[in-house]
Amino acid sequence: MSVIVRVPTTLRTLTAGQSEVSVDGVTVGDALDNLEAAHPGFKERLLDDAGELRRFVNVFVSDDDIRFIGGLGTAVPDGETVSIVPAVAGG
Repeated sequence: MSVIVRVPTTLRTLTAGQSEVSVDGVTVGDALDNLEAAHPGFKERLLDDAGELRRFVNVFVSDDDIRFIGGLGTAVPDGETVSIVPAVAGG
């Protein structure tokens, strides 16, 4: 199943400037594995040492935050969009 991954500006150096890339994946975890295989460096920036999403990284399938619907095991329908959104802090 092919899904589109939206890449934030801060990580586009890993995708040669592409804002969206297409990868295969049945789950978010599968999609991130394939994203890493095609564009090395994503996992170390997105996942902690335990293999879980870092606190400051948000991932959405459509408009749904995966932390509340199944984490990395969240199913991604064919053709759906996975968005990586780094948390923004400010003062």
